Amino acid sequence: MNTLKNVKVGATVKVVKLHGEGAVKRRIMDMGITKGVEIYVRKVAPLGDPVEITVRGYELSLRRADAEMVEVE
Repeated sequence: MNTLKNVKVGATVKVVKLHGEGAVKRRIMDMGITKGVEIYVRKVAPLGDPVEITVRGYELSLRRADAEMVEVE
């Protein structure tokens, strides 16, 4: 399974599925990360947390644990 956590900087990927449940999944969806949306990985902090992405035209920082719940292709 390829997750957003494993994507290299500068890559654009498409969301296949959101894992997790309850409030965490709802929060990710509220940020605009839904099935089929394209995500561009802008930067990753030196220690790998957080990951900075561009989604639906705005910039967003995601914790590594949250990025792991987003399955991409």
